[in-house]
Amino acid sequence: MNLRQRNRDDPEINLINMIDVLLVLLVFFMVSSTFQQEGRMVVRLPQANEAPLPPSQQVPLTLTVTAEGAYKINDKSLINNSADTLRAALLKEAGSVRGPLTIRADARATHQAVVTAMDVAGRLGFTQMNIATIQPEAAP
Repeated sequence: MNLRQRNRDDPEINLINMIDVLLVLLVFFMVSSTFQQEGRMVVRLPQANEAPLPPSQQVPLTLTVTAEGAYKINDKSLINNSADTLRAALLKEAGSVRGPLTIRADARATHQAVVTAMDVAGRLGFTQMNIATIQPEAAP
């Protein structure tokens, strides 16, 4: 008589539950830990002596481009139409303050004259440039 059973199931370990628990623990430790920045640089910022002018105290500059390509700054004509003369006149009128600049170009002015004016102003640090336009008249 043979009392042994021949059909035994091999014991198995279910790994799916263990992996779930380990992933939850991993996420918990990642969220709850603090990361130290050991290579962090300490930067001391310099102090400025003068505060910038508020926008209400900045003098607006007006750069006019005529139909002939001549430039005027605040209705003062320049001696010639070169970019160097325009640069010197903008520096003289603006000083150290780079406030808003309004460009008033005649509709018949060449595109190159307007682009030259914008290029010179941009290189001098004028970041706020406005182009003046007019509303068309309503037809009766």
